[in-house]
Amino acid sequence: MCMKLPRTLRLDPSDRFVFDRAAEPGEWAVSGAFVFHGEAEPATHKARVALRSGFLGIDSLGWSTLVEVTEASAAEYAAAEAMLAARLRTHFGAPDAAAAQAAAREELAFAASLCDLPAGTVVAVHRLWSDGGITERFRTLTRRADRAAPVFAPVFALVESDEAAEAVDLRHLPGGVP
Repeated sequence: MCMKLPRTLRLDPSDRFVFDRAAEPGEWAVSGAFVFHGEAEPATHKARVALRSGFLGIDSLGWSTLVEVTEASAAEYAAAEAMLAARLRTHFGAPDAAAAQAAAREELAFAASLCDLPAGTVVAVHRLWSDGGITERFRTLTRRADRAAPVFAPVFALVESDEAAEAVDLRHLPGGVP
């Protein structure tokens, strides 16, 4: 039996700067909203970023801005569930192994439900903290139809032009330099 699960994806090094701990690329991931359950809004900026836009990597307990829908074998799914259960027990205070296993099963089932998409689809999350609760919204990022164009283009580009250059004199603009 083959299922789909989210795997952490790092397109650039920014996760290492915006989160206290960044997940390693390729880790199995879950939503991670449970980390913030029952607490006041996070006190630090990096924790707020994790709440707002992070997926939790199961291996490192680090955060990732993006995940990719990936095929997982039954053995990989079971290993991810066992690892998450162990993490819930040791790091998040699950009262016993059975409770940790049940919570891990529920978290992975939710993560798998996000992956009813073609393999390779990139998913992002946006969470809001409101009235003491967390609202999650997930969106997919898809490649452009024109594969010749870069998927992630720079914001600015130099373009050659045959037109005459415009000169702007700031002194003559309203509110310009005196």
